[in-house]
Amino acid sequence: MKSFKVLCLFFCTTILLFSSVNRLEKVEILKDELRLKFVKNCNKKKIKQFTLSKPYRRVFDLYDTRLSCSVGKTKKFLRIAQYKPNIVRIVISCKKPYNCTPYIPLFTSKEYHIPLPKKGSILPAKRYKKPTIHIFTKEKNKEHKATKLIASSKSYVASFQKKSHHHELIVIDAGHGGHDTGAIAGGKKEKDLVLSIAKKVAKELKKRGYAVYLTRNTNRFLKLSQRTHIADKKGSIAFISIHANSVPKKYKNKAHGVETFFLQNTRDARSQRIAARENAAVLKGAGSRLSKKVIIDSVLNGPKIIESNKLAIAVQRRIITNLRKNYTGVKDGGVRHAPFYVLVGASRPSILVEVGYISNPKERARLFTSRYQSLIAKGIAEGVSSYLDNRKKEIDL
Repeated sequence: MKSFKVLCLFFCTTILLFSSVNRLEKVEILKDELRLKFVKNCNKKKIKQFTLSKPYRRVFDLYDTRLSCSVGKTKKFLRIAQYKPNIVRIVISCKKPYNCTPYIPLFTSKEYHIPLPKKGSILPAKRYKKPTIHIFTKEKNKEHKATKLIASSKSYVASFQKKSHHHELIVIDAGHGGHDTGAIAGGKKEKDLVLSIAKKVAKELKKRGYAVYLTRNTNRFLKLSQRTHIADKKGSIAFISIHANSVPKKYKNKAHGVETFFLQNTRDARSQRIAARENAAVLKGAGSRLSKKVIIDSVLNGPKIIESNKLAIAVQRRIITNLRKNYTGVKDGGVRHAPFYVLVGASRPSILVEVGYISNPKERARLFTSRYQSLIAKGIAEGVSSYLDNRKKEIDL
């Protein structure tokens, strides 16, 4: 009964979580106005407006808002981006200050109209350019391109690019932990393997300039609700849970390969079996089948399912590419969907990576080597980066 109450509470929290975030569905320019269309009612109190100078820019921060993939391209003087996981930023470039009184139209509460400057006073939105470095010779005082210094300038550019991701937080979840060992085979434990890989993933993502948070960096157990709650509380833009697969002994030499999952119901027996094994530890004795189904159904049609699928495809592709460059016989288990409870409740793109079968002797031997783990970690990081880059192009960063 106690477990059932916990599940009900978690269900209610999930519903409230989704209801608190609005989505910018469409952006268009009509009658010298920027018209924003939202999925839910617009709250003016959650829109902050300020200006910047040199050049003059008018900035709007839309709090508790996320961009939809369907947002179309805008004009050169206008930039719109997911500035932070819960903030959409709109920047209007202009030659000089102008009167601007945004408003919510009388007959709809799901729109927000922003008057634009007159056509003759707009400026193209500025973008970052790589620095040009020059040196001067003492003899003739002639300006030359510093070919030797250009190489050193790359570190500066890399530093700038790294900082450009500092607001993008990725939450990495090492499955199991503590008394929950996960799968065990050949004296090796899943909880130890996935923690090692999770730390390597964090390192790879940090090298690319992303902020990273590990749900656990030691051998400790976390409840189901704690894992996705961390992702939402920290305002992450992606949640990645890392696990290792396993099958009964009679199939140990047949089953192998890497698979990446996103949350969705399925009729595929193998996907159901894998999900059931991973769910067993966190939902042991918790509630009825009906209550579990209600929780899953509450997010199956959420706005992040499609994005989770895209993220899963990018990550799976990069892992397999990296492993096959260095090892033979690596099986691509593909991208699949299954009702993993660890992914329930996360209001951002969320995936679960099964890095291989710990039950397979050959694959287990590889999995517990630093080199193999590093290649998996690099693949996950590259996949995340590729997905986010593509997403930015879709929303016209």
